[in-house]
Amino acid sequence: MKTTWHATYNLNYHIVWLPKCRQSALVNEVADRVRTILHEIADDKGLEILDLTVQPDHVHLFVSSPPKHAPSLLSNWFEGISSRKYNHRYADHDGEKIRWARGYYAGTAGHVSSETVTNYIQRHEEDDS
Repeated sequence: MKTTWHATYNLNYHIVWLPKCRQSALVNEVADRVRTILHEIADDKGLEILDLTVQPDHVHLFVSSPPKHAPSLLSNWFEGISSRKYNHRYADHDGEKIRWARGYYAGTAGHVSSETVTNYIQRHEEDDS
């Protein structure tokens, strides 16, 4: 469980996206660079990457986020910022730009036990007393 000022949460998103034209461009040094940039984005945005796999033709990101961030925003951040950062840092040197295909897959993962719900309710009953 994680907390913010106004929420207790366990929100984990599985987001998948592809390079434009489903190219197998994410290999070797390019994959390492993309991986590094995705971790930078997570750190900048206060997100926790639980798992990350960069395949030659797609990226799997499993990320924990506070409830204020919609999955679409997370996807926009990771795709948009990673493309801009990569292209700014490396495209002039290598000539290859990273462009992501439109769209993404997003799924949720997590569970809440009855014990967690009970503890949450009891904690707030004590606060209201």
